[in-house]
Amino acid sequence: MSNADYSIWVLEYAHAPEYAVSGVLYGAHNEGIVNLPYGYIVLKSSDRALMVDVGYNYSQNGKAMADMFGVINWQSPATVLGEIGLTPDDITDVLVTHAHFDHLGNIEDFPNATFHIQQREFSQWLWVLTLPPQFRWLQKALNPDDMVATATLAAEGRLRLVDGDVDDVLPGIDLHAAFDTHTFGSQFITVKNQSGKDPWIMAGDLRYVKENVTGIGDDGAYVPVGLASGSQLGLLETTERMMQIVGYEERRIVPVHEDRLPQFFPSRLSAAGCQIVEITLAPGETSRVG
Repeated sequence: MSNADYSIWVLEYAHAPEYAVSGVLYGAHNEGIVNLPYGYIVLKSSDRALMVDVGYNYSQNGKAMADMFGVINWQSPATVLGEIGLTPDDITDVLVTHAHFDHLGNIEDFPNATFHIQQREFSQWLWVLTLPPQFRWLQKALNPDDMVATATLAAEGRLRLVDGDVDDVLPGIDLHAAFDTHTFGSQFITVKNQSGKDPWIMAGDLRYVKENVTGIGDDGAYVPVGLASGSQLGLLETTERMMQIVGYEERRIVPVHEDRLPQFFPSRLSAAGCQIVEITLAPGETSRVG
């Protein structure tokens, strides 16, 4: 067990059983399909519980978008968080990696949380919604309702827009901007356990699967994710930044869409058949998979 400040769990809440490989690995056309888990991350210390992203709500536009992407077996945050002894009301802060529907679509379920998102991410998606119909492709993974809900957070005093990198946005937590990569204002999160001696990165969708970092056949050549509104160069440069932070120990760059996480970390299946993956435990924390 790691001597950590935050326990870290990746919690699956739905999955797409037939997702094209080209969606996770740029250029991998006609390479078949993979099972793509949809998940979020919980960071729990002795005095707070945080989340990295919040999934989506399986109703109205959220349901329509999930059905379009072939996502099934959706479970509510109350059910999913209950697997590790928490409720949505326990969450004090949400660190939003980006605004796609499956990461920012469940705001209403977390009434006590302050949401932290890059200003560029929020403002650029609002701009996208003003574009004429021929630019509709950009909106493919965006639920406009989520932009309205995010603006409502601002009116409630629960939205923090950040501009670029932020050290210690919360104790032991750094935000790193990754502009014009997977999205306009994506960010990844560093958890500095043991005062930085045991770092972990929450990658959002800057990494989908192992091969994005290790290369095809472990050849070491980074492969960008397949779905992006920014540049492939930006994605590659961001991967290198993340690798530098973790001393090139790629297992410390934690994705949520990797079906093989249970091969690398302790895990179990919930009663609903969703993965509960335990990345690391803080001192005194009880295992939720053992």
